[in-house]
Amino acid sequence: MNPSADLVNKLWRLCALLRKDGVTYQQYVTELTYLLFLKMASEQKDESRIPEPYRWGALKRASETEVLKLYRQALIDLGDGAKIADRSIVAIFQNATTIVREPANLRKLIDAIDGLHWFSDERDAFGDAYEGLLQKMAEETKRGAGQYFTPRVLIDVMVDLMKPQPGEVIQDPAAGTGGFLIAADRYMRARSDNYFDFADDKHKSAFQLSQALRGLENVPDTFRLLQMNLHLHSIDPDHLNLADTLSPAGSETRFKQADLILTNPPFGPAGGPPTRDDLTITDRVSSYQLPFVEHCIRALKPGGRAAVVVPDNVLFDDGRGKALRQRLMNWCDLHTILRLPTGIFYAQGVKTNVLFFTRSTDEAPLTDATEAVWIYDMRSGAPAYGKTNPLKPADFDGFVTAFGADPHGRAERTDEGETGRFRRFSREGIAARGDNLDITWLKDTSDEAEDGLETPEDILAAIDGHLTAAMTEVRALLVELGDGMPETADLPEAAE
Repeated sequence: MNPSADLVNKLWRLCALLRKDGVTYQQYVTELTYLLFLKMASEQKDESRIPEPYRWGALKRASETEVLKLYRQALIDLGDGAKIADRSIVAIFQNATTIVREPANLRKLIDAIDGLHWFSDERDAFGDAYEGLLQKMAEETKRGAGQYFTPRVLIDVMVDLMKPQPGEVIQDPAAGTGGFLIAADRYMRARSDNYFDFADDKHKSAFQLSQALRGLENVPDTFRLLQMNLHLHSIDPDHLNLADTLSPAGSETRFKQADLILTNPPFGPAGGPPTRDDLTITDRVSSYQLPFVEHCIRALKPGGRAAVVVPDNVLFDDGRGKALRQRLMNWCDLHTILRLPTGIFYAQGVKTNVLFFTRSTDEAPLTDATEAVWIYDMRSGAPAYGKTNPLKPADFDGFVTAFGADPHGRAERTDEGETGRFRRFSREGIAARGDNLDITWLKDTSDEAEDGLETPEDILAAIDGHLTAAMTEVRALLVELGDGMPETADLPEAAE
């Protein structure tokens, strides 16, 4: 077992200390976030930004009767921007509260964390261990965990194919816990002799440090986990906001003109239509997935590229869904669709795809930028994935080979025919299908993701996933019936 995996298992077992207090898995990971931050600062000799009474050593020395009181006050003061100058610390601790009720339990947590070995010969394990905790939380928290946690294997494949480069603006408009931003940063560091001085230019160095990675996250608790995850991976971007991408915040200049977008937007009802003026196609759609795709189209600079995870309905919805696909294929080269297997997200019953596209460089992109769409079917005949059979890098080998080395999808490709997994569909052929991109040709003999479920919690989570998906479709249908827009209506081109 590698050091970080061993740490994850030891930290996870500590959750048993708090179970009698009714603590949820997310509450536990959030609590560990505060303690791990203080421990990491101590280990890395970087406590100058933390007031001395609240440093790790002070918590260790505090008596059992005083430790909880001291800890509670530390959470209040570290989240107070008037007392703490470092904005990243304030972001992590803002509005922080502890769910620990018993001083003895807090003392056990502190002593256990302090006793762990955080370093190996190759690296410190804080970042890897925290990523592992987030994955554990997603696996154990059935309801809604997949909303903000994308399997890291899938993230790495998408990043490797899109080839982020130093000097590029890289955005995730649904940042979650930061998986895509961290993977992009890791990819660039591993392939750069000097990541921060890639052009011997101080201005470019500053850009890479604080401006290259950009993101928005709308859920405060998830934003806290995001800030901590980035901090543990030595990433501290200026353009990372707690905000709704579908509000005017998402149309700010700093979230436009991206060179690369990597994202897994939330699925399901949004609680209301977007409030942005520039989302002219999806302005009345009360679900997340369609407006997020329109954001990605508009946020790319000419020639910019994107890899976006979407549920199946984005491929076949009529009305505004169809209009959005037409805009996507007009303004962008939608060169590749990857049909993902079921069960890879922790919310059961969700069927997903990855759209790979490049924004046209035309001044006025009013005609088809897409000549053909290549579809790789990784779903048909696939085994059931889940906790007992997790997705592995080797599972993507066939797709990676078929995709090719060009991040814009321009590598030489081979149509594998009706018995293969990779096929080419011309723009004309897609138009003849009513611009429906839900194209299958292989018989789907794959196991259902629910076939291996045994516990009541897993079965109920699967039922919940199916009901949520069904209600999303009903909501979308009601919106389409009520907005009075003919299916084939031409929508006006919005100003960029």
